[in-house]
Amino acid sequence: MNIIAVPTIQETISKIFMNESETLSQFEGVEKFYEIETQLIYEINHLEKERAKQTLRVLIDLIAVRSGKETIRQVRNYYIVLSSVMARKLFEMRVPPKKAFAFNVACVELVEKHMNDSEFLYVADELIEFFTSIISERKQPSFGHQTVNKVVMYINDEVERDLSVEDIAKHFNISTSHLSRIFREHAGITLVEYLNVRRVEESQYYLRHSDKGISDISKQFHFCNQSYFTRIFKKYTTVTPKQFRDSQHIPYFRYNLPNAK
Repeated sequence: MNIIAVPTIQETISKIFMNESETLSQFEGVEKFYEIETQLIYEINHLEKERAKQTLRVLIDLIAVRSGKETIRQVRNYYIVLSSVMARKLFEMRVPPKKAFAFNVACVELVEKHMNDSEFLYVADELIEFFTSIISERKQPSFGHQTVNKVVMYINDEVERDLSVEDIAKHFNISTSHLSRIFREHAGITLVEYLNVRRVEESQYYLRHSDKGISDISKQFHFCNQSYFTRIFKKYTTVTPKQFRDSQHIPYFRYNLPNAK
């Protein structure tokens, strides 16, 4: 009786590894892949959005050189891997674990829903927009009042909760009047306005990359009704939620807090 030796998983992986190593040696520039990826992560972390978009295109070109007809599939896989890398970076920056995990899930859904032969560069740009937006939330504000800095970070982490000025004041064990005064004095915007700004910013991703109804998104971010959500959304973005959803070319609204005082 002949016994057929079945390769172990380790043997199979080792064979693939050796074959791939020999194949990749034929392609110029591939050895710099991780060096370029390190540059990409640096640019994202430093909010150099346009540079990051160009660097990601360089990585896509390197993947395409190796992949041939499999380019779209390999690029899709790389986007998912990159999203996981960025989720880990967020966790290291003390982003709450549930938010880091949700970030990863959102990126994967974006890739799976929008990735096709004609849209893979658009998806690359959207990922960079998303990465830099989330990273910007983690940049420690440097206002002259530490409570204001902590409030900004708290709102960024809890933006989907039904927060009120009273809730935030209670969390930091100060009066609502004192909190409202110091926040406006240092941030140049009222606390209620900043809550609305952050909700509008976050809602943009659900409008563009989910199938949720506008009314449901309005409820998710605790606007009293869809009409109010539309009014506040248009106030900051100049377009309605429906217009933003229907046009992929309308840029994301970003609010920049003023320099520290």
